Formats: sequence, structure tokens, C-alpha cells
Amino acid sequence: MSLKDQITEDMKAAMRAKDSERLGTIRLLQAALKQKEVDERITLDDVAVVAVVDKLIKQRKDSVAAFVQAARQDLADKESAEIKVLEAYLPQRMSAEEVATEVKVIVAELGAKGPGDMGKVMGVVKTRLAGKAEMGQVSAAVKAALAG
Repeated sequence: MSLKDQITEDMKAAMRAKDSERLGTIRLLQAALKQKEVDERITLDDVAVVAVVDKLIKQRKDSVAAFVQAARQDLADKESAEIKVLEAYLPQRMSAEEVATEVKVIVAELGAKGPGDMGKVMGVVKTRLAGKAEMGQVSAAVKAALAG
């Protein structure tokens, strides 16, 4: 079963259970997926769905930070709940050590040296680690690998 089909099934289950918070988040995710399909005139595969989920989670994390800073804990809690629902559709994340090891392997394969090669390394790393690791963590690992 594809990830898109799983999301649709989860939406039906949330409807049956009358779980309005979960249902709202899943509908939001489906709307984002449909928007991407319509905009780009494509059918999304699992990798593209994970990318959309990642983007939505990043938006929610930014919102949580803004709401906490504005002393709106009620809104921050709502966004945090949405993050938990969305994270269920991500593959298992790699640990920091696994990310660092994978980045070192890629840097060695490319023969990259110094910060000037960061763009070249990030291009390869993004394709290999898409959905498996948070890109902020990956970027830090690439900087460390190129500096050392």
C-alpha cells in the first residue's frame, strides 16, 4: 500500500472514530498533496509524499516557536499535536552518528574538500537521505565533514 493510500485509510478511520483533531490534520495533508499534484501535473510517489510531510512539519515547528515566543501556549499545543500526527507518515529517522557516517562516505566518494564543495555534496546527500534525516542536521554534518 502506498503512503498516499495509507493517508486516505487513516482519514477514513479518523472519520469513523470522530477524532476531529486528527481528521483535520490529515485533511490538511491531503490538501497539500493534491495542491502539489495539480501544480506540477504529476502523481506523487512515496518519496514526494515524504517531502511534503517534511515541509508541513517544518512549518509547524516554526509556528510553535513563534507561538511560544508570543505566549500563546494554546496555539503552540495545537501545532505540536499536528506535528505528532504528521510524523507518523515519515520513515524511521537516522541518528546523528548514522548521518555523520553517511555524509563522510559521500564526501569521500565525491573527493570533496573544503567549504567550496558544500553545494555539490548537499546535492548528493539530499537525494540519498531524503526523508530519512532532518536536513538541518545533515547540513551541520556536511559542514563538519568538509571542515575536518
